[in-house]
Amino acid sequence: MWELVRANRQRSTMIMIVMVLLLGGLGYVFGEYVAEGAGLAGLFIAVCVWAILALITFTSGDSVLLSLSKARRIEKEHHPLLYNVVEEMCIASGLAKMPAIYIIDDPAPNAFAVGREPERASVAVTSGLLETLNRDELQGVVAHELGHIKNRDVLYMTTLTIMVGSIALLAGVARRMLFVRGGSRRRTSADRGGGQGEVIILAVAVVLMILAPIIAQLLYFAASRRREYLADGCSALFTRYPEGLASALEKISRSTHRLASANAATAPMFLVNPLKVTKVGLSDLTSTHPPISQRIKILRAMGGEAGLTRYDQAFRQVTGRPVGVVPRSHQDGLAAKARAASVTPEVAHGAAAEAADRRQRVRTTTDALWQLNGYDFVTCDCGTQIKAPPAYKGQTIACPHCGRVHMLGMGG
Repeated sequence: MWELVRANRQRSTMIMIVMVLLLGGLGYVFGEYVAEGAGLAGLFIAVCVWAILALITFTSGDSVLLSLSKARRIEKEHHPLLYNVVEEMCIASGLAKMPAIYIIDDPAPNAFAVGREPERASVAVTSGLLETLNRDELQGVVAHELGHIKNRDVLYMTTLTIMVGSIALLAGVARRMLFVRGGSRRRTSADRGGGQGEVIILAVAVVLMILAPIIAQLLYFAASRRREYLADGCSALFTRYPEGLASALEKISRSTHRLASANAATAPMFLVNPLKVTKVGLSDLTSTHPPISQRIKILRAMGGEAGLTRYDQAFRQVTGRPVGVVPRSHQDGLAAKARAASVTPEVAHGAAAEAADRRQRVRTTTDALWQLNGYDFVTCDCGTQIKAPPAYKGQTIACPHCGRVHMLGMGG
């Protein structure tokens, strides 16, 4: 565990240093271009922007990302099954505190975890995920996200997303401002005989603005792949059922929906790449995530056995790499805890039972979203459940089956 914690802290520090250097260079060059001798002022402003971004990252970065993803917090009464699954996986993973649970109203099946530390973490799942997966598969996905929390990935990814996303945005703004002002600035400089210096400054500014998003993309590629493999291994360890996550990934890969609230800055946080359908082929090569087809093969190569040591063996077997992804101390430290707190997978369902389960999952998820949107739920004495939108609060409604009259918004 300590190896992963230390590595993620070092990466977070590295991200901060890279960002301040990029912002500082961009601010200095842009300041010099806008007004001769204003480079230090541009540098000062850039450092102030970096300090604000760092403050946001460490105080409310998780809230910002949840808000950008349009996630809404739920409690146990909204979706008991999801709440119970998160509770079970918290016990299996050994986390001291249960993360907050959020739902994103979107048909694309996906999930992510954010937070500054395990004691202040959140797990968000889409409504499409809840409607698509059975309980075993949902356990696999939730265990994967709790693996990120356990491994302290969440601080690193929150830092990466806030800082890199912001510098890409600022580089774009600076680029637009540069070329809007460029023509008049160059003409003025040429009249004064300083055209050659202006061209050099302009060239440096353009190079920095081009490099910023490229560096951001390279950092995404470097950040996502190993941590996703390791979280898959943690999922197999916590659930003791690798097929649960493998089946979930297989179902998710068949989805044709694109997550509406996702963007290039938030994409690395998710279970699978939310910006495109992740199927076998070109998307496996271009995704910021590991190839989903390879993740499934590794989980199934475990042969039903669980544990990080077995996952590491399966990883090397499938990828052909001599070195695995799981630190030795991490394998030994978590194995005993997970064996003591493992959960028993459900027996596989037939086609008819699966269809019935899916109808129930859709109904449960829809009810949770309606509750979050202020719908009034009234259960009549005859057993009928009446669901009325917020506009009907304070009005009466008759049960369509027995005719009993209920006052909405008054507890039935």
